[in-house]
Amino acid sequence: MIKNFLIERLSWITFFLITQLLILFVSYIDSSIPFKSLLYIVFLSLLLFIFFLVIRYPKETKFYKSLEEREDNLDLSSIAYPDSPFERIVENSLSNQTIRLKRVTYQNQTELEQEKDELLSWIHEVKTPLTAMHLMIDRMQDEKLKTNLTYEWLRIHLLLDQQLHQKRIPSIENDLYIERLQLEDIIFPEIKTLKSWCIHKGIGFEIELEVFYVYSDAKWLSYIIRQLLTNAIKYSTSLDITIKSYQKHGQIVLEIEDNGRGIHSKDLPRIFDKGFTSTTSHQDAASTGMGLYLANKAAQSLFIIIQVQSEIDKGTSFTLTFPKRNEFVNIKGM
Repeated sequence: MIKNFLIERLSWITFFLITQLLILFVSYIDSSIPFKSLLYIVFLSLLLFIFFLVIRYPKETKFYKSLEEREDNLDLSSIAYPDSPFERIVENSLSNQTIRLKRVTYQNQTELEQEKDELLSWIHEVKTPLTAMHLMIDRMQDEKLKTNLTYEWLRIHLLLDQQLHQKRIPSIENDLYIERLQLEDIIFPEIKTLKSWCIHKGIGFEIELEVFYVYSDAKWLSYIIRQLLTNAIKYSTSLDITIKSYQKHGQIVLEIEDNGRGIHSKDLPRIFDKGFTSTTSHQDAASTGMGLYLANKAAQSLFIIIQVQSEIDKGTSFTLTFPKRNEFVNIKGM
């Protein structure tokens, strides 16, 4: 701040020094003016000027120091009271801008919340005819047509489900209830929901559960597993998907492994990024790049670590490492 202060006052300091040098120069060329006396006066003036700068430094930099040290937000309470007219101009400008930004932010937030509520309401409204449609499909006699229609119904259902959770995930902390869950009660309903898709692609499941219980939130854990299963089914053909649970280093691990096309090594660090789709199959228009991103966001809130291993043309393995029970002490519901 001292350097900035001197740079800001450089023109005044330069003017003062030039003035003093001019006085000495006039005394030097004019023999009637005593040079030594003027030199003494200039020396005293220089000392007084330095003392003046030292005194003025804290007063003139106090306001700007508070600006420099304040947090990057819309709270101006930490700014020092302005003493000079120019400081008051800066303070008034910041206050006016802050008030305007707060107003715009509140308006945008209100509109986003309204849009979110309307979308959630629409999704719930659409689910009613979808449920009725599913019941009508179940009563169909033509098995081939029934399978095809169920597959298309499932695609719509999964897209709506993804939209629903995408809108809920920013407030996921308010929607968690941690309890002791049986893995079979979470995994089997998801497999049953995806049955028509698996039949359509000729995919089966091999389930090996050594550990049967975990502590988590049933709704969000179901969503995470659903995303991993749909990802496995999407990129697999006529081969079984293996689901197994076991204990490792005192923590429960759930592994979902497929034998599909695999993920390129250069894509692995980015698969959980929002909107990222495979660089090797970029023409896949059906991929939104949101499924794994949302699953990872939900997992972070549940203290679940998602890891992935994959080889091209050999398959992909996702592992969910669950936290120990005492790691949930700060989550509502335990």
